Amino acid sequence: MTTLRDLPAVEQLLQTQTAAELIARYGRPLTLIAIRSTLDEARERIKLNPEPALPPIDLILAQTDSTLSAWTQPMLVPLINATGVILHTNLGRAPLSAAAIHAMDVVSRGYSNLEYDLEKGVRGSRLIHAESILQKLTGAESALVVNNCASAVLLVLSTLANKKRVIISRSQLVEIGGGFRIPDVMKQSGAKLVEVGTTNRVHLSDYEEALQEPTALVMRAHPSNFKIIGFTEEPELKDIVEVAHQADVFVVDDLGSGALLDTAKYGLAHEPTIQESLSAGVDLVCFSGDKLLGGPQAGIIVGKKALIDKIKKHPLARAVRADKVCLAGITATLLHYLKDNAEREVPIWRMMSLTLKQVKGRAEAWKNELGQGHVVEGESTVGGGSLPGETFQTYLLSLEIKSPDKFLKKLRKQHPPIIARTENDKVLLDPRTVLPEQEGALLVGLKNALRL
Repeated sequence: MTTLRDLPAVEQLLQTQTAAELIARYGRPLTLIAIRSTLDEARERIKLNPEPALPPIDLILAQTDSTLSAWTQPMLVPLINATGVILHTNLGRAPLSAAAIHAMDVVSRGYSNLEYDLEKGVRGSRLIHAESILQKLTGAESALVVNNCASAVLLVLSTLANKKRVIISRSQLVEIGGGFRIPDVMKQSGAKLVEVGTTNRVHLSDYEEALQEPTALVMRAHPSNFKIIGFTEEPELKDIVEVAHQADVFVVDDLGSGALLDTAKYGLAHEPTIQESLSAGVDLVCFSGDKLLGGPQAGIIVGKKALIDKIKKHPLARAVRADKVCLAGITATLLHYLKDNAEREVPIWRMMSLTLKQVKGRAEAWKNELGQGHVVEGESTVGGGSLPGETFQTYLLSLEIKSPDKFLKKLRKQHPPIIARTENDKVLLDPRTVLPEQEGALLVGLKNALRL
């Protein structure tokens, strides 16, 4: 019968060659913790059943090795998105352009002029790096990049509307992914929300009536992740701006999705663009960097210089500022639009601009390589809180699998993991969202899963 005393001591295990190799790979402190964890597990097994023979030292160290490997595996890993959802929030939203990746890589490898004026040889400001490009792109007087769009809205309201009234349509008090609610963010700023209209119908007179009392801002939050259909009414943005400005009140537009190109060109509904909001006379526009802009996560504010100068000086601006890697990636992404090559270089726009012939050709090639499946018509979506309910035609590789859910699990265990979807007991893979450089890994992963 095995007893707890029969187990080797920690120090005995540390004297072995295997332990020396583990220490060289993982360091002594972590190896020591893993050995103790393995021995603790062995003790629990012996307490439950002392009959089996004592595990040999080699097995204990092999289990320790497995534990260390599991502990040190990165949690965040790249994967293949074959779902057909272009801006998949759960899968990291927009994949970055080669230029953005290069810019982020280069600036993170060493020192940079993040807050250093190279011409004057004195301290500079990180706030200037993307500003001039945003001014040229949008025609805005000034711009500021922070760490996400919620931060941008919070910063604007905290600066301009703390303990003051902010008018917003009741139809725009939305909840987006993860239980995140627009009114909750607004309240955190100290702003006093003034809801106007009803859930489905808001009239210009509702704004005019609310503006009779002293007000700091009128805010529009673009409902980017849902639609209200049927008996609805909403004033045009330019009309809201006009009545607000007549009352000497500024207008803030939270566009969210950050479109600089017209989505209607790709057979989708028109998503309001930043340029259109500014043309309508909006004073400040807030939008995301990692949605339809196609860059890294960021929140961007563009608009009137006098207002943005105030926002830059607010204490919260430091808490939500963007780091050097984000600024490098955003700047490189914005340059694609400035140089008119975003459709070719920014992956999400490249996906949207693929022709049906191109998508079908890739699906056919996958089918031929695997020697099974059918190419069928389907739909892709933009996702990421953009263009709700909008889909566009695609072609899918459809696989008839005995147990689709088990097969999806096998795909998720591949290296890299593959994320697909099921419909009517078929496993569906959409070529539109699979990056060209990932096709080889996709086919290897599919073959492995089909063999298991």
